[in-house]
Amino acid sequence: MLKLTAILLIASFVILSCAQQREKIETKEHPMANPEMETNDLTIFGRKYAEAWCSQIPDRVASFYAENGSLKVNNGPPSVGREAIAKSAEGFMTSFPDMVVTMDSLVAKPEGVEFHWTLTGTNTGPNGTGKKVSIRGFELWQINEVGLVGKSIGSFDTAEYNRQLQYGVGK
Repeated sequence: MLKLTAILLIASFVILSCAQQREKIETKEHPMANPEMETNDLTIFGRKYAEAWCSQIPDRVASFYAENGSLKVNNGPPSVGREAIAKSAEGFMTSFPDMVVTMDSLVAKPEGVEFHWTLTGTNTGPNGTGKKVSIRGFELWQINEVGLVGKSIGSFDTAEYNRQLQYGVGK
């Protein structure tokens, strides 16, 4: 009887230990689940996201979003799904073939993470003005359970953007 109790006790310990180890592995794979790694993982995610915007490859931007994720810019309708998000990114990439997007900061908010950015480029795409633009804005991200953007609401000063398209930066 004592031998059976010891075996059950050891088996229970092994099962519990494996479950805890599996939980640790799953936590490490999800950037939002481990508070110690959250800031670092989000910073890497943000930098890579900015690089994707600079790549001139719209699908690279869309890959940061969940399959059914959404991107809304200012008061426009949301682009829902990776294909629609890629199309939105393509519009900016076409308008600004030399576009550079930099990550300025990440700010944790109760409703999500704000990704602050600066876009610089020359509007030389089809029907472009040839003017240089430098505009700042941010996206409010809601990150899903697998570490992708489920929802993004972007915002920038449209009046200033339009002014720069007409006259250029600093004029």
